[in-house]
Amino acid sequence: MKMRKLGSQGLEVSAIGLGCMGMTIQYGTLNEKESVATIQHALDKGVCLLNTSDAYGHGENEELIAHAIKGRRDKAIITTKFGQTRGQGSGVNGRPEYVVQACVASLKRLGVDYIDLFCQHRVDPDVPIEDTVGAMKFLVEKGLVRYIGLSEAGPKTVRAAHKTHPITCLETEYSLWTRDVETEILPTCRELGIGFVAYAPLGRGFLAGTIRDVGDLVEGDRRREHPRFRRDNIAANVRKLAILEDVARNMGATPAQASLAWLLARDPLIVPIPGTKRRKYLDENAAAANMTMPNGQVARLDAAFKPGETAGERYPAGQLSRLGI
Repeated sequence: MKMRKLGSQGLEVSAIGLGCMGMTIQYGTLNEKESVATIQHALDKGVCLLNTSDAYGHGENEELIAHAIKGRRDKAIITTKFGQTRGQGSGVNGRPEYVVQACVASLKRLGVDYIDLFCQHRVDPDVPIEDTVGAMKFLVEKGLVRYIGLSEAGPKTVRAAHKTHPITCLETEYSLWTRDVETEILPTCRELGIGFVAYAPLGRGFLAGTIRDVGDLVEGDRRREHPRFRRDNIAANVRKLAILEDVARNMGATPAQASLAWLLARDPLIVPIPGTKRRKYLDENAAAANMTMPNGQVARLDAAFKPGETAGERYPAGQLSRLGI
């Protein structure tokens, strides 16, 4: 597995990571045994960056990872997040005392002595980012955390946070059908030497080409709540898949691999974390790290999936307000 530098503080990770959210939050059918096997298979292949959060299944996702990495801690680079507290006040919490409490709780669930990369899941608009990051800095000084990051933060917040303590990465949605980070976020990361972790790099599965109607999603799948997966929006977005599929054929790749190769070609600071709970898809995604997308094919996809043209918002209305703060 090829490696990439994540940020400018010395952290090196696999060029493609593993998003673990879907192993405990329903995207399709859950399968704990296969999920554990997938994490272990990832480590065998050198896919060392495991991405989770205390919000995924109310901590169950972290516990699943603890089970999977037992006896193999040295092979894993664990990213977990804190601060998204559904059902509690505003739904976010960045208070310094909570940051420490959340870290201690995550360490216990993960069964580890330290967290490689500890990130704020969503910015708390009621707490100065300097205060939140100050608490994260304290955790670094205590040896409980190696590096820190943010998720879905706006440029102003990123700059203020970075002045308080070096930010190693910013985790934000980025894919062919979600390209708004290209305007300000990616340039800010380049300027400050901050790595960029691209979550949902396959458009929550849409860019794999297997979801062409809402009926392709099982009942209870959370994607049914997302505007882009409404029947009318899927119908509009599916029209663009033909170009992605043609680019993939020209590369001898799958649409999912072509989507990841496009991201990797954008900038070496980008590390995609496609989510899967099956070993066969882990193998498919990991293979994209060794694929090179010709500039002409990159340009074709750029033109086909223009920023702002995807039908439907990327989150339900209630969640959109928490983004880009």
